Amino acid sequence: MTAADRVTQYWPTAAPAAGVLGLALTWGRDLGVVPVVLVAAVLAAAVLAAVHHAEVIAHRLGEPFGSLVLAVAVTVIEVALIVTLMISGGDKTATLARDTVFAAAMITMNGIVGLSLLAGARLYGVPRFNAEGAGSALATLVAVATLSLVLPNFTTASPGPQFSSAQLAFAAIASLALWAMFVLTQTVRHRDFFLPVREDGEVDEDDHAEPPTGRRALASLGLLLLALVAVVGLAKVESPAIESGVEAAGFPPSFVGVVIALLVLLPETLASVRAARRNLMQTSLNLAYGSAMASIGLTVPAIAVASIWLEGPLILGLGATQMVLLLLTVVVSVLTIVPGRATRLEGFVHLTLFAAFVFLSINP
Repeated sequence: MTAADRVTQYWPTAAPAAGVLGLALTWGRDLGVVPVVLVAAVLAAAVLAAVHHAEVIAHRLGEPFGSLVLAVAVTVIEVALIVTLMISGGDKTATLARDTVFAAAMITMNGIVGLSLLAGARLYGVPRFNAEGAGSALATLVAVATLSLVLPNFTTASPGPQFSSAQLAFAAIASLALWAMFVLTQTVRHRDFFLPVREDGEVDEDDHAEPPTGRRALASLGLLLLALVAVVGLAKVESPAIESGVEAAGFPPSFVGVVIALLVLLPETLASVRAARRNLMQTSLNLAYGSAMASIGLTVPAIAVASIWLEGPLILGLGATQMVLLLLTVVVSVLTIVPGRATRLEGFVHLTLFAAFVFLSINP
């Protein structure tokens, strides 16, 4: 076995361990430029390892269970980061949960979907997917996003774009219930809606490669959890550098939420594009919409519970520009999903909306 073969074989195991070791060495310390760069490199390796082990688990469980595992795992990272930063940030982080969740929705619905459509169309011309599954995911996502992020702007029980305690409790329960019902539909009642589609339009239930053994899948599950701990911890270690970088660049403080969302969604992005390159566009959409739904449907309840102990206001209502972007994204997503197939044009439109979101986050 050559040195390159050894690296290929052992890096998915070494990267999570290196991430946890780096976390132990840097937690609670002020880092200089060189340590920050090294931590960023270890963080990137941990993200890649998380993607690798998530794909092993996905292959063992089959679709759509594999996509669900990664979506929930990534959301756990996001929730942990948001709560940690809100505890340490006080009133300055009143909009952090909103900014991060909205950024996650824009990244998944436009960035990940756009990249996946472009990657699939480049190799296969007109990639196909199941309009019933993608459509039901999008419908649930729109309902969750509207209840949690748009409605606070129009309620009158509390001043400003925020819920009263009772309204926040209702939004949290409704979001969690919608997410749970979607998972039940995706994995039990109508699982065939979320399976990859062949060129002839038929559902493809066959895994053409031999699935990993149960022992290997369990090992990958443990390493995935280890990698995710490393990612969330190292992202927290990097957060002062991120905040300083955002401030030094003259960007609005809300852009920190965008950077956090970009970091935690790296595993989803890579896994989705890989699936699209294997002509598994339905898997890419499962990852994108599943992540967006989990991001809102699980983060809002978690933040609602955490708000009992957190001081300061919790602002969830989107601004006017954000609501326009969300509305435009929903309309374009519906038009993309309805035919059950898409071209490079749809992918480019979604990426243009993503670019508009990033630009307006920097220059509101």
